Amino acid sequence: MPRTLPDPSPPQPYWLYLLECEGGVYYAGIALDVERRFFQHVFGLGARFTRARPPVRVLAARQYPSKGEALRAELQLKSLPRAEKLAFFGA
Repeated sequence: MPRTLPDPSPPQPYWLYLLECEGGVYYAGIALDVERRFFQHVFGLGARFTRARPPVRVLAARQYPSKGEALRAELQLKSLPRAEKLAFFGA
């Protein structure tokens, strides 16, 4: 039986990001590439929320070592009041 070697490449980090959208509302999500994801949102290829309220800019982003950790952080961020969301990123 052939042995399989472990994958030598480390897992790709995920990013939690916070966007400011039209009307001053915030949108949070996770992605492997924040810049690419931002432009997907801008061109209507992102979430339904950002198709209705296109993003204006990326307010903050934080890197996480795994998708699971990024998803848990996203839930924490979304549970915060708006006034505390930027502080979550240390801004």
